[in-house]
Amino acid sequence: MQNMITINWYDRADEIDENLWRECFPAPLEGSWWYKTLDDSRLSDQFEFSYAVISIDNSAVGIAPIFSMKVPIDLVIPRGISFVLKALSVFKESLAYQHTVFVGSPCAEEGTVGLVPGVHLSQVAQALFIAVQDKAASLKAPMIVWKDMNEQDAETLDQISEQLGMFRMVSFPGTLINLSSDRMEDYYKNLKGSRRHNLKKKLKRSQQLITLDTEVIQHPNQEVLEEIFGLFYQTYNHATTKFEKLTPEFFKSIASWDTSHFVLLRSNETKQLVSFMLLFRFEDRVINKFLGIDYNQPDTYHLYFRLWDAALAWVLKSGAKEFQSGQTGYRAKLDVGHKLVPLTNYCRHNNPLINKVFATIAKDISWSSLDSDLDTYLKSQAVKATLEKRPELVSSK
Repeated sequence: MQNMITINWYDRADEIDENLWRECFPAPLEGSWWYKTLDDSRLSDQFEFSYAVISIDNSAVGIAPIFSMKVPIDLVIPRGISFVLKALSVFKESLAYQHTVFVGSPCAEEGTVGLVPGVHLSQVAQALFIAVQDKAASLKAPMIVWKDMNEQDAETLDQISEQLGMFRMVSFPGTLINLSSDRMEDYYKNLKGSRRHNLKKKLKRSQQLITLDTEVIQHPNQEVLEEIFGLFYQTYNHATTKFEKLTPEFFKSIASWDTSHFVLLRSNETKQLVSFMLLFRFEDRVINKFLGIDYNQPDTYHLYFRLWDAALAWVLKSGAKEFQSGQTGYRAKLDVGHKLVPLTNYCRHNNPLINKVFATIAKDISWSSLDSDLDTYLKSQAVKATLEKRPELVSSK
């Protein structure tokens, strides 16, 4: 007899049983505390959140976080094509945006359908897709995206995506460092020689120019939260790729959870906060979630690298085995030794013709087309691989 799968919708994370959250989103996944924070962060001008509780034979077995937003077309479509669509949006505004329903979180490290032990995504994916399709129709959103699926879930979705009319699209990769020990010396030993030299050079130069005091705190007070938000907002405006625009309410809410730690760097002379990093601490993994840099300070201070050095020292001391830093900002992350973690989007437009056009475009989307820093990095790796195979191409001079 075939099992009966049902989907029930909830508007807020706190409407769902906490025990189910714990089973479906164990650490290091961002759990109920993360989604409760998003619900309380006054982000409704950007996202509309909902939660699908999945049941098999009337027994709850999973939670799928869902959000909808109007996505700027140039965030997901290659630059040449998005330029044309944005130009045409003068005549039809909707061409510049794509109203989309996402399975996942706007700023979690991976898109996750949380399931209790013993239940596999393959058992519920089709029923969940149909429910999400109905949700998208009610919101008048023509596009559905299963966002940032990890390699394991991608294997499952690859098997059913064609049947469901979904196409596969490369997403911005995640970033991760595996830590072999709790010693800074071992971290440097595992860095490529050129990166180790450049990082130490930047840190030395910065230390000569500015003395910084480091503090790692939990539950910062309102005055400190205002400083933190100011740096986040400055960094958000400085970024080339923008997705979520956080609010003061977000930082107030996330600071209330014991999972959150803030690395703060202040000028020893002025006591001004010049950079921060928000970390989520789990047993074996620390997640670098958001950071802020005072871009009014000279570039020669290399504040990102000073912040990285301070955060890493704390992470190593904590005993974590992995340091995860999420998407975007790749140049600096690659410089300090992160590896790239593949993530995949699965998409479907309700118009068959548009869906076919987008599927064709998606075949040409790659890490290089998504991000200029990744393009530069991958080209350098290709050149390196060529030279390793053809050493005669290297000048003997």
